[in-house]
Amino acid sequence: MSNTYRIAVFHGDGIGPEIMAPTLKLLRGLNHDFAFTDCAAGAAAYLDQGTDLPDASLEAARAADAILLSALGDPAVRFPDGTEMTPQIDIRIALDLYAGVRPVRVVPGMRTPLATDQPIDFVLIRESTEGLFHTQGKGLVERDHAEETLRLTRRTTEKVCRFAFDLAQTRKAAGHMGRVTSVDKANVFRAFAFWREIFDGVAADYPDLSADHAYVDAMALWMVTRPEAWDVMVTENMFGDILSDLGAGLMGGLGMAPSADIGDDHALFQPCHGSAPDIAGKGIANPFAMILSAGMMLDWLGLRHGDDALIRDAVRVQAAVDACLAAGEVTGDLGGSLSCAEAGAAVMARL
Repeated sequence: MSNTYRIAVFHGDGIGPEIMAPTLKLLRGLNHDFAFTDCAAGAAAYLDQGTDLPDASLEAARAADAILLSALGDPAVRFPDGTEMTPQIDIRIALDLYAGVRPVRVVPGMRTPLATDQPIDFVLIRESTEGLFHTQGKGLVERDHAEETLRLTRRTTEKVCRFAFDLAQTRKAAGHMGRVTSVDKANVFRAFAFWREIFDGVAADYPDLSADHAYVDAMALWMVTRPEAWDVMVTENMFGDILSDLGAGLMGGLGMAPSADIGDDHALFQPCHGSAPDIAGKGIANPFAMILSAGMMLDWLGLRHGDDALIRDAVRVQAAVDACLAAGEVTGDLGGSLSCAEAGAAVMARL
């Protein structure tokens, strides 16, 4: 008997509902028993209910087997203090989704700015609950100075490093190099010397993998000049936030950048890009990052529940998107002419 998988669905703001629609259509077309629950969050929820993350939505996410989240927020809708709402970060913290997974793959058909024919396939692991985001919304601001606090804990740093090594071990079995690189700034900040000491301690438990270090400024250079050299890298929250957008640029833009935020008991899957209110309603948004995020969800659910059919379909979704890219069946941001719905239909046709 097949499992019923409960999926909490956040349709999002701006282009969020537009890219979620073909993604759900694709998932419903697969031979799996998904039970989708719609959840309110973001700017629309704030205007309607006075909160950007209603309690009912958080509880639905907590009860779900996985969370599928589209782009949230609207720069025109802000809290009274002027800050933008980021319920996706609140969900990460509430559910302890400490491992942000940001794949970077360059395949034929992508509008990469790189001049290379080398295969590029690495994964950036971003610690997603601590770091320089620790005082988000609570930093000290006075007339003549402002302060934010970077906080790293041994517990979470060890867990995210171990997650990175486990992923590298899995990737090595699939033919990747089995290398984990810690990205930090340990030459300047004591907090990152602390991070590096923990990373090295975890590395000792994986003698079959190689482990090394890189300073974040150097890595920003090397991701552009030597993108083929990396396998798995792990870094602090803010550094990961910045480097993941650089990775998206290597793939031709945020429309090609999927992501996952994973904890011990829960996982959330979303595109890296924002809600793009300037193009909302025009039907031109690129749904591929959302669809690829759903593919990551299939893989995670399959591994977690021992469901090989889900894992096979995750591979099929990736291959279908790759085939669309190679054939030029893409939206305008990638040089094509398809609408958002047509691009989603093209992926389904490949499936």
